[in-house]
Amino acid sequence: MCGRFAIDDKVNESITDFVEQTGRKPEDWAPDWEARWNIAPTTQIPVLLDSAKDRQLRFVRARWSLVPPWSDAIAPKFPTFNARTEGIAEKATWKRPLRTSRCIIPANGYYEWTGEKGSKQPWWIHPADGHIGFAGLYSWWRPKGTDDDWTLTATILTTASVPHLANIHDRNPVTLPQRMWEHWIDPTVTGDQALADEAIATHQDEAAALDYYPVAPFKTGDSGPQLIERAA
Repeated sequence: MCGRFAIDDKVNESITDFVEQTGRKPEDWAPDWEARWNIAPTTQIPVLLDSAKDRQLRFVRARWSLVPPWSDAIAPKFPTFNARTEGIAEKATWKRPLRTSRCIIPANGYYEWTGEKGSKQPWWIHPADGHIGFAGLYSWWRPKGTDDDWTLTATILTTASVPHLANIHDRNPVTLPQRMWEHWIDPTVTGDQALADEAIATHQDEAAALDYYPVAPFKTGDSGPQLIERAA
């Protein structure tokens, strides 16, 4: 599971470096993400995608909770900010975006909680340095029968926890090394269960290398880099 994460403004430079390495940097490339330390579902998140329409790499904002185009409402009856990888190619909500609409969602790390309600302990899970990239899916949505603007929405894939993190939560967001990012988002690569399983296998080493420590409890509206400071 991944229900809260954080990302600083250094991600603009990090993603730009990655795109330059691909040799596919668009002329109008100008990422401008601002640091946020307590990102919640249904709010805006940054996503890196490879547009099937014009094969341009784009670093854009999306609403965190994927909404399939056939949905009557932008808030489905069930949570869609995470997508379980088990049997994902057979699920109505996920199989279409898995096929051609995959993305990378960068982060400095994410939060999980342990303990009983009322006394839960938050943990900050993160790489030793730099950013991680969550495997994600995206979809465009707008109200049926309208000419309203399309809304870009996205979800983060999850899988069973690696042993290293199982004492905190039984699910992990799927993290991918940069060497797999371009492959994952390539819309010409068939998105099926085999590709999802490949991502999970690659994720194992990435997740095993993540560090974690307790942080002070915080509220939904709290923000700032102090949220990721180790608790005394």
